[in-house]
Amino acid sequence: MTLISFIAADHTMIAVMEPPMLPIFAPVSALPPETKFGVRVIKVDHAGEHAAVCIYRAQLAVARWRAPQVVPELEHFLSHALRHRAVFAEELRRRGRWRSSLYPLCGVGGWILGLLTGLAGAVAIAATKVAVERVVLAHLEGQLEMLEQDPPAFTAILTIVQDEREPYDRAQLALRQGRFWPRLIPPVVSAATSLVIWSGMKLP
Repeated sequence: MTLISFIAADHTMIAVMEPPMLPIFAPVSALPPETKFGVRVIKVDHAGEHAAVCIYRAQLAVARWRAPQVVPELEHFLSHALRHRAVFAEELRRRGRWRSSLYPLCGVGGWILGLLTGLAGAVAIAATKVAVERVVLAHLEGQLEMLEQDPPAFTAILTIVQDEREPYDRAQLALRQGRFWPRLIPPVVSAATSLVIWSGMKLP
Protein backbone atom coordinates (compact mmCIF):
# COMPACT_ATOMS: atom_id res chain seq x y z
CA MET A 1 0.00 0.00 0.00
CA THR A 2 1.20 3.52 -0.81
CA LEU A 3 0.46 6.41 1.58
CA ILE A 4 -0.44 9.59 -0.28
CA SER A 5 -0.68 12.68 1.92
CA PHE A 6 -0.66 16.46 1.78
CA ILE A 7 -1.02 19.38 4.18
CA ALA A 8 -4.32 21.30 4.05
CA ALA A 9 -4.71 25.03 4.62
CA ASP A 10 -5.51 24.48 8.32
CA HIS A 11 -2.23 22.54 8.70
CA THR A 12 -3.98 19.20 9.12
CA MET A 13 -2.67 16.13 7.35
CA ILE A 14 -4.92 14.49 4.77
CA ALA A 15 -3.87 10.98 3.78
CA VAL A 16 -5.22 8.41 1.33
CA MET A 17 -3.99 4.86 0.91
CA GLU A 18 -3.57 3.77 -2.68
CA PRO A 19 -2.93 0.03 -3.15
CA PRO A 20 -0.09 -1.21 -5.37
CA MET A 21 -0.94 -2.33 -8.88
CA LEU A 22 -0.60 -5.98 -9.85
CA PRO A 23 0.46 -7.18 -13.31
CA ILE A 24 -2.09 -8.36 -15.85
CA PHE A 25 -2.83 -12.07 -15.57
CA ALA A 26 -4.66 -12.31 -18.91
CA PRO A 27 -5.35 -9.96 -21.82
CA VAL A 28 -8.52 -7.91 -21.47
CA SER A 29 -9.69 -9.26 -24.84
CA ALA A 30 -9.87 -12.77 -23.32
CA LEU A 31 -12.44 -11.75 -20.70
CA PRO A 32 -16.24 -12.15 -20.98
CA PRO A 33 -17.85 -9.11 -22.69
CA GLU A 34 -19.40 -7.58 -19.55
CA THR A 35 -16.19 -8.01 -17.52
CA LYS A 36 -14.01 -6.75 -20.38
CA PHE A 37 -16.04 -3.54 -20.58
CA GLY A 38 -15.87 -3.10 -16.80
CA VAL A 39 -12.08 -3.44 -16.81
CA ARG A 40 -11.71 -0.85 -19.56
CA VAL A 41 -14.03 1.53 -17.73
CA ILE A 42 -12.11 1.21 -14.47
CA LYS A 43 -8.78 1.70 -16.27
CA VAL A 44 -10.00 4.88 -18.00
CA ASP A 45 -11.56 6.27 -14.84
CA HIS A 46 -8.43 5.53 -12.82
CA ALA A 47 -6.30 7.40 -15.37
CA GLY A 48 -8.81 10.25 -15.38
CA GLU A 49 -8.66 10.63 -11.61
CA HIS A 50 -4.86 10.64 -11.84
CA ALA A 51 -5.15 13.55 -14.29
CA ALA A 52 -7.45 15.33 -11.84
CA VAL A 53 -4.95 14.83 -9.01
CA CYS A 54 -2.20 16.34 -11.15
CA ILE A 55 -4.40 19.26 -12.26
CA TYR A 56 -5.22 20.20 -8.67
CA ARG A 57 -1.64 19.80 -7.46
CA ALA A 58 -0.37 22.03 -10.25
CA GLN A 59 -3.09 24.61 -9.67
CA LEU A 60 -2.31 24.60 -5.94
CA ALA A 61 1.38 25.14 -6.67
CA VAL A 62 0.66 28.52 -8.28
CA ALA A 63 -2.69 29.45 -6.68
CA ARG A 64 -1.05 29.96 -3.30
CA TRP A 65 0.33 33.24 -4.65
CA ARG A 66 -1.81 33.79 -7.77
CA ALA A 67 -5.29 33.16 -6.30
CA PRO A 68 -4.98 32.31 -2.58
CA GLN A 69 -8.74 32.60 -2.07
CA VAL A 70 -9.31 29.33 -3.96
CA VAL A 71 -6.65 27.29 -2.13
CA PRO A 72 -9.04 25.73 0.43
CA GLU A 73 -11.44 24.72 -2.33
CA LEU A 74 -8.64 23.22 -4.44
CA GLU A 75 -7.43 21.25 -1.44
CA HIS A 76 -10.99 19.96 -1.03
CA PHE A 77 -11.10 18.95 -4.70
CA LEU A 78 -7.69 17.29 -4.41
CA SER A 79 -8.81 15.20 -1.42
CA HIS A 80 -11.78 14.00 -3.50
CA ALA A 81 -9.59 13.12 -6.49
CA LEU A 82 -7.09 11.23 -4.32
CA ARG A 83 -9.88 9.22 -2.76
CA HIS A 84 -11.47 8.48 -6.14
CA ARG A 85 -8.15 7.39 -7.64
CA ALA A 86 -7.65 5.05 -4.69
CA VAL A 87 -11.13 3.54 -5.21
CA PHE A 88 -10.36 2.71 -8.84
CA ALA A 89 -6.84 1.52 -7.99
CA GLU A 90 -8.27 -0.89 -5.44
CA GLU A 91 -10.76 -2.22 -7.99
CA LEU A 92 -7.94 -2.80 -10.49
CA ARG A 93 -5.90 -4.54 -7.80
CA ARG A 94 -8.86 -6.74 -6.89
CA ARG A 95 -9.19 -7.78 -10.54
CA GLY A 96 -5.44 -8.30 -10.94
CA ARG A 97 -5.19 -5.67 -13.69
CA TRP A 98 -2.52 -3.11 -14.49
CA ARG A 99 -3.42 0.54 -14.98
CA SER A 100 -4.16 2.07 -18.39
CA SER A 101 -1.31 2.82 -20.79
CA LEU A 102 -2.70 6.40 -20.82
CA TYR A 103 -1.98 6.84 -17.10
CA PRO A 104 1.43 8.60 -17.48
CA LEU A 105 0.16 10.82 -20.31
CA CYS A 106 -2.84 11.85 -18.22
CA GLY A 107 -0.47 12.85 -15.43
CA VAL A 108 1.69 15.01 -17.69
CA GLY A 109 -1.33 16.58 -19.35
CA GLY A 110 -2.89 17.28 -15.97
CA TRP A 111 0.21 19.09 -14.73
CA ILE A 112 0.44 21.23 -17.87
CA LEU A 113 -3.25 22.13 -17.80
CA GLY A 114 -3.13 22.81 -14.07
CA LEU A 115 -0.12 25.10 -14.29
CA LEU A 116 -1.51 27.12 -17.20
CA THR A 117 -4.96 27.58 -15.72
CA GLY A 118 -3.56 28.19 -12.25
CA LEU A 119 -1.45 31.03 -13.61
CA ALA A 120 -4.54 32.48 -15.30
CA GLY A 121 -6.30 32.85 -11.95
CA ALA A 122 -9.41 31.84 -10.04
CA VAL A 123 -11.93 32.09 -12.88
CA ALA A 124 -9.75 29.96 -15.18
CA ILE A 125 -9.42 27.37 -12.43
CA ALA A 126 -13.21 27.24 -12.07
CA ALA A 127 -13.68 27.06 -15.86
CA THR A 128 -11.33 24.08 -16.01
CA LYS A 129 -13.22 22.28 -13.25
CA VAL A 130 -16.57 22.83 -14.99
CA ALA A 131 -15.24 21.78 -18.40
CA VAL A 132 -13.67 18.55 -17.14
CA GLU A 133 -16.52 17.56 -14.84
CA ARG A 134 -19.21 18.24 -17.46
CA VAL A 135 -17.67 15.59 -19.73
CA VAL A 136 -16.67 13.22 -16.94
CA LEU A 137 -20.07 13.22 -15.26
CA ALA A 138 -21.82 12.51 -18.56
CA HIS A 139 -19.29 9.74 -19.23
CA LEU A 140 -19.72 8.17 -15.78
CA GLU A 141 -23.51 8.33 -15.89
CA GLY A 142 -23.44 6.67 -19.29
CA GLN A 143 -21.21 3.93 -17.92
CA LEU A 144 -23.67 3.16 -15.12
CA GLU A 145 -26.32 2.20 -17.66
CA MET A 146 -23.95 -0.35 -19.21
CA LEU A 147 -22.46 -1.92 -16.07
CA GLU A 148 -25.40 -3.81 -14.59
CA GLN A 149 -23.54 -7.07 -15.30
CA ASP A 150 -20.51 -5.86 -13.31
CA PRO A 151 -21.78 -4.85 -9.83
CA PRO A 152 -18.35 -3.94 -8.31
CA ALA A 153 -17.61 -1.53 -11.17
CA PHE A 154 -21.14 -0.13 -10.97
CA THR A 155 -20.79 0.52 -7.23
CA ALA A 156 -17.37 2.18 -7.58
CA ILE A 157 -18.57 4.53 -10.31
CA LEU A 158 -21.86 5.37 -8.57
CA THR A 159 -19.90 6.48 -5.51
CA ILE A 160 -17.75 8.80 -7.63
CA VAL A 161 -20.74 10.30 -9.48
CA GLN A 162 -22.42 11.21 -6.22
CA ASP A 163 -19.17 12.72 -4.96
CA GLU A 164 -18.49 14.80 -8.09
CA ARG A 165 -21.76 16.73 -8.29
CA GLU A 166 -21.13 19.06 -5.36
CA PRO A 167 -17.73 20.44 -6.54
CA TYR A 168 -19.10 20.73 -10.09
CA ASP A 169 -21.99 22.89 -8.88
CA ARG A 170 -19.64 25.06 -6.81
CA ALA A 171 -17.34 25.64 -9.78
CA GLN A 172 -20.28 26.67 -11.96
CA LEU A 173 -21.16 29.42 -9.49
CA ALA A 174 -17.58 30.74 -9.62
CA LEU A 175 -17.78 31.09 -13.42
CA ARG A 176 -20.23 33.97 -13.08
CA GLN A 177 -17.33 36.22 -12.09
CA GLY A 178 -15.64 36.14 -15.50
CA ARG A 179 -16.29 36.48 -19.21
CA PHE A 180 -13.12 35.60 -21.14
CA TRP A 181 -11.94 32.32 -19.56
CA PRO A 182 -15.43 30.79 -19.28
CA ARG A 183 -15.76 31.14 -23.05
CA LEU A 184 -12.27 29.99 -24.03
CA ILE A 185 -11.44 27.14 -21.66
CA PRO A 186 -14.56 24.90 -21.56
CA PRO A 187 -14.75 23.95 -25.26
CA VAL A 188 -11.00 23.26 -25.50
CA VAL A 189 -10.74 21.30 -22.26
CA SER A 190 -13.99 19.40 -22.86
CA ALA A 191 -12.81 18.31 -26.31
CA ALA A 192 -9.45 17.17 -24.92
CA THR A 193 -11.16 15.27 -22.08
CA SER A 194 -13.51 13.53 -24.51
CA LEU A 195 -10.57 12.51 -26.69
CA VAL A 196 -8.70 11.03 -23.73
CA ILE A 197 -11.77 9.05 -22.65
CA TRP A 198 -12.35 7.76 -26.18
CA SER A 199 -8.69 6.79 -26.55
CA GLY A 200 -8.63 5.10 -23.18
CA MET A 201 -11.56 2.87 -24.09
CA LYS A 202 -9.67 1.73 -27.20
CA LEU A 203 -6.21 1.19 -25.70
CA PRO A 204 -5.10 -1.64 -23.39
